[in-house]
Amino acid sequence: MNRIKKLLVANRGEIAVRVMNTCRDMGVRTAAVFADPDRASMHVQAADEAYCLEGSKIADTYLNGEKIVSIAKEAGADAVHPGYGFLSENASFARLVRNSGLIFVGPPPEAIDLLGDKTSARSLARKLGIPVLAGSHAFTDASKALKEASSMGFPILLKAAAGGGGKGMRLVESETEFPVAFGLSSSEAKNAFGDPRIYLEQFLSHPHHVEIQVLIDEKGNAVSLGERDCSTQRRHQKMIEESPSPVVGEELRSKMNDEAARLMKAAGYQNAGTVEFLVDKGGRFYFLEVNTRLQVEHPVTEAVTGLDLVKQQIFIASKNDLAFRQEDIVRRGHAIECRVYAEDPSEGFLPSVGTLRSFEPPLRPGVRVDMGARAGDVVGVYYDPLLAKVIAWGGSREEAITKMIGALDDFVVVGVQTTIPFCRFILNHKAFTHGEQHTQSIDQSLMKQYLDHWESDEAYPAAIIGSALFAMRKKTGRPIAPFVPNNWKEMRKDLLR
Repeated sequence: MNRIKKLLVANRGEIAVRVMNTCRDMGVRTAAVFADPDRASMHVQAADEAYCLEGSKIADTYLNGEKIVSIAKEAGADAVHPGYGFLSENASFARLVRNSGLIFVGPPPEAIDLLGDKTSARSLARKLGIPVLAGSHAFTDASKALKEASSMGFPILLKAAAGGGGKGMRLVESETEFPVAFGLSSSEAKNAFGDPRIYLEQFLSHPHHVEIQVLIDEKGNAVSLGERDCSTQRRHQKMIEESPSPVVGEELRSKMNDEAARLMKAAGYQNAGTVEFLVDKGGRFYFLEVNTRLQVEHPVTEAVTGLDLVKQQIFIASKNDLAFRQEDIVRRGHAIECRVYAEDPSEGFLPSVGTLRSFEPPLRPGVRVDMGARAGDVVGVYYDPLLAKVIAWGGSREEAITKMIGALDDFVVVGVQTTIPFCRFILNHKAFTHGEQHTQSIDQSLMKQYLDHWESDEAYPAAIIGSALFAMRKKTGRPIAPFVPNNWKEMRKDLLR
């Protein structure tokens, strides 16, 4: 078996730590890179070696491909893993890594060129006969884009041509709001991906967002690992993901698995990648895009298949054949992931900054926590506010939901507001428990319901109760279970005296 002996992780936070954990299990040494604000961060401590990128701006640090490759060579690394975000879907960076004699743990730059650009990926899907929503080519000129939008008809979606993750995505309802929305989307895409191009896509009402995880080795052997449902989104930012999808049956799953693998093979893809679809109320699916990288939500696939996707990435990048075939994949049970962001849901998800005075993840059977932060860390404004991901596995969807709610109850974060109470609210809502949530559920109704719930006596204000528990722990020296009774307001006053 071919092996990578030393790997530089060109990322930060939770994903960098997660990649390093697998490397440690594989006996692969790791090198971290860090910007000045991350000097004492968790991913720096998790690596065998760490190198400063000198600066704090993203463009000067985590988006500076030449500096990162130079450090990789200085460190004696064999390979570079891009994680997700930053340069992970940047074909020029992948090409730079390869041309420098290093291994890029991801697809070939030619495949990123073809599939990482959303408009060319849509063209390929059409050629293969895969259903695609109506859309346009990419624009940098707002006036030209507006003409195209007017011919397509409103509402439409603006989407970044060079990246995903909801960055640069906006729903536009009318011509009057188009110029400002286009400018904001283009600016956001430029900041996130270094590419301001925006394309237009037909808006589909109330769909489920379903994606297929694919692995392909250098010989073109492809395996589809089934679907993840990412429909629980706020303003196109995924918050809760699960596998399998509550709306996908065996026939639809088989069809989507086949189409995803066929598309990736046609593109000459290698390594791990995700083909995303929208599924409408009638069970019809439409190609959305390809993410030419590891997804944030990959742990739910790991939980139901038993596969370590980072290990598979490194294995394939080392020019090894896949050790299994499609018929060997067995999916068991149900997994759910909740993203814990340093954001305040009660204030429109504004970023929350401060020092993590307490950060105690849940310790429960069947629960995994991927973290990029710990107690004592300062949460600032420079980078993505994702602190951790909680993944719960159960024999059934109902069991997984129950485990996740318990895990979120146990997760104590003091010092910043987080999305924990909002995730807990969603998990208890009948729209989610019945599998009826769609990509617009939060924006159209659940957000308002949550705000009403937050102000009621039955709410679960995790950040408030967390501070009370922290104070009680300081007083008594004993851990306090985060059980929240109906009279929590009065109890908090007593606890904090």
